[in-house]
Amino acid sequence: MLVLRFEHHTDDTVVSTPTPRLSWFVEEAEPGYVQQAYEIAIGEDRYAVESVEQVLVPWPGAPLRSGEQKTVKVRVRGSEDGGWSDWSEPKTVEAGLNAAEDWTARFVSPQREGDNVVQKAFTVSGEITRARLYATAHGLYRAELNGERVGDHELAPGWTSYSRRLRYQVYDITDQIRSGENSLRVLLGNGWFRGRLGFAQGRALYGDRLALLAQLELTFADGTTQRVVTDETWLADTSEIKSDDLYDGQVTDLRKRRSDPGPVDVVEADLDRLVGADGPPVRITGVRPAVKIEGNLIDFGQNLVGWVRLKTRGHAEGHEIVVRHAEVLENGELGVRPLRTAACTDKYVLAGPGEVSLEPCFTFHGFRYAEVTGVAPDDLRPEDIEAVVVGSDLRRTGWFDSSHELLNRFHENVVWGMRGNFLDVPTDCPQRDERLGWTGDIQVFAPTAAFLYDTAGFLTSWLADLAAEQHKDGSVPFVVPDVLRDQGPAAAAWGDAATLVPWTVYRRTGDRQLLARQLPSMRAWVDRIADLAGADLLWTGGFQFGDWLDPAAPPENPFQARTDADVIATAHLARSAQVLSEAAEVLGETAIARQYGDLAARVRDAFAAEYVTAGGRVLGDAETAYAMALNWALLPDARQRERAGRRLADLVRASGFRIATGFVGTPLIADALTDAGESEVAYRLLLQTGCPSWLYAVTMGATTVWERWDSMLPDGSINPGEMTSFNHYALGAVADWLHRRVAGLAPAAPGYREIVVAPVPGHGLTSASARHLTPYGEAAVSWRRAGGEFSLDLRVPVGSSATVHLPGADPVRVTHGTHSWTIPDPVTEPSIVTVRDVLDREPLWRSVVTAAVEAGAATGEPAVAARLSRYLDAPADQLIEALTAAGFVPGAADLRRRLAELLPGAGV
Repeated sequence: MLVLRFEHHTDDTVVSTPTPRLSWFVEEAEPGYVQQAYEIAIGEDRYAVESVEQVLVPWPGAPLRSGEQKTVKVRVRGSEDGGWSDWSEPKTVEAGLNAAEDWTARFVSPQREGDNVVQKAFTVSGEITRARLYATAHGLYRAELNGERVGDHELAPGWTSYSRRLRYQVYDITDQIRSGENSLRVLLGNGWFRGRLGFAQGRALYGDRLALLAQLELTFADGTTQRVVTDETWLADTSEIKSDDLYDGQVTDLRKRRSDPGPVDVVEADLDRLVGADGPPVRITGVRPAVKIEGNLIDFGQNLVGWVRLKTRGHAEGHEIVVRHAEVLENGELGVRPLRTAACTDKYVLAGPGEVSLEPCFTFHGFRYAEVTGVAPDDLRPEDIEAVVVGSDLRRTGWFDSSHELLNRFHENVVWGMRGNFLDVPTDCPQRDERLGWTGDIQVFAPTAAFLYDTAGFLTSWLADLAAEQHKDGSVPFVVPDVLRDQGPAAAAWGDAATLVPWTVYRRTGDRQLLARQLPSMRAWVDRIADLAGADLLWTGGFQFGDWLDPAAPPENPFQARTDADVIATAHLARSAQVLSEAAEVLGETAIARQYGDLAARVRDAFAAEYVTAGGRVLGDAETAYAMALNWALLPDARQRERAGRRLADLVRASGFRIATGFVGTPLIADALTDAGESEVAYRLLLQTGCPSWLYAVTMGATTVWERWDSMLPDGSINPGEMTSFNHYALGAVADWLHRRVAGLAPAAPGYREIVVAPVPGHGLTSASARHLTPYGEAAVSWRRAGGEFSLDLRVPVGSSATVHLPGADPVRVTHGTHSWTIPDPVTEPSIVTVRDVLDREPLWRSVVTAAVEAGAATGEPAVAARLSRYLDAPADQLIEALTAAGFVPGAADLRRRLAELLPGAGV
């Protein structure tokens, strides 16, 4: 069976381009099947092409006119018998409004202060066959036609670079239009346009007047048409919403209001900036019941983004109910300090004793807990209260599972963090007075995001904003859309979103068109930072975020990382120049590819000469520096790479297998260790539960990934830093390593046309699996260790092939279908030869630490590891001597006796 899709759209039939690309996949096929040709039917027209391509295939017909509909289907011819398949199920595609001249509507805004509704009554005569509402706003809007809500979009039109790109929506209202009198009423809210935005507490950054642009297009059975458009004949009025703000919440007064319509003004605005949607809208994506109610505090069991929906009854007119939100509790109360100045409070004034369902529509909150006042605790029933989950309605495409319960919960936390922060733009956090599209966060997280959800359209739209906001000198804003408006912003890892995010989208989807569109932006950024580096090609000095939130940084200074900011900056110049070169090569721009390939090589040479010793030490001797150098080919010779890999692993050992990286190093360190042959050290780092570690937050009850490794301290108190969030996805970027290396499912060619299956099993896991809905269909890998054997199961979708690397075996290439292998378990117990081996054997090492602590020789694992780090090459039978030399209590009889039990025959 063939399954057909348009562009990157998942459910809507309306596309943002007159020439939508087509993709399809074959669910099942006989062995040996290879597509040889395809035929696309657009209406009555047929287009047959000899080609193996089936992902983002160019539209073969005439461009769609504005509002034009076509029925599309596809069939393919394979190699096994040369016959055509059955046609796919036909799908309807419809164009939006392609050009500014297609709009006869104009923006209208209420004249009177306080009015936040615009409305129009109109008459319809005749049989309607099709009706569409095209709409957008300065601010947020929610439309009602004849008292019934139009569509299910939330917080429309979303957030873009409003002065350059304003998204509009298309609604099918055919079934809502009635013969005779009709009334269209549209609520307007402040949203990102006029509300509070950014931690500088700015308001109305895009304008101080809310306005609506709406165009109804009606088609009748006799072929005639009718338009109803926003113009000076519309009226304005007040609504039950008295105030609204994304940070502070919404105030709603349900008491009967006097209708007193007033005039509107026509607002001049550039319609050329109107664009259709590339990805899905914000919608309600779930509902969660209360899991615990204590007094007026409600626990929903999951940190999420959205709002509270509350049913209540029996209250007099004028009674007020207040709902406050927070992510965590501290001392039994809402922990609101991390919200900073954001009130995160919804208020309702009731109209009388009847039952009413209360929820806002022009705000959102990041929360797990809510406090409801104005309702007696005995009247807060579980069936009357629920959390409404809101976010961009992305299609789930990736899953991971393992034998480790805490690791599985961590992965689920990554998913929930993404759900909350992918709300029209990829934000840093969803709760405090910020919620901005930080470029550094999405740069490191994009590979994980692209596996978990279909983010192609979502990121395509955001990258268009990045290019639109980019400064003339190539500088990339720290946040997109840019509300900080710094002059000449240029920070490594943050600005590199301009190169690395498009490259990620291309590698995961095969979208060359996006790569071509972003290439000028990519070049502008690399040219800018090359200019900042100067003749010696070392990007030094100036402002940098560096390895943001290195756990060694004090709460009040997140910049203070162990890795030198100049090392990070120059490494990113090399990385972005190399990616730009490869992107140009993909697009056939050979001269550009050579130019930036040469630049990347020269920067790598400069980096090695300035920051790397002949023995492979990198300036600063910090984990992030080694991870970048190893992952990005910044070490010229094999000896340097071998020594750097060993040093990185020893630094992890010396930390007691605690995390020592921030936003830059965290996505890289596990890959660097794995490639250096230190996968067991990577596993120890991954499965650590002490603070700081990925699983520490899980042990503290976290249900999303935190901003800081210690956003909550072990005693349950909130980190004292001013900047503390309990829902940040950046440090969850290691999930990409879980998918690619632990489970072993990775793209080897753009769009997963080729797959590499190379699982890296290790102590701590007896099984792992991953599956992903690639553009060609579902790919899945599952492995397990039991009874001395390692078994691997693989599913390859039709149209793809896979190269399988079983541990210790030669690579095997397979085509579509299911495949299985069983080999001897490659995970074995290592020999205990040196002190390093003692650290690497986890059960033994934990017993050593326990013995040292019980003997009064140390305070815990990191202290023991740090002191022993200078003696890792000492023989294991000299462990006592090493401990003594490291400053522990010399000759402690109890310690010696305990170690003799742990290391029999080792002479201790």
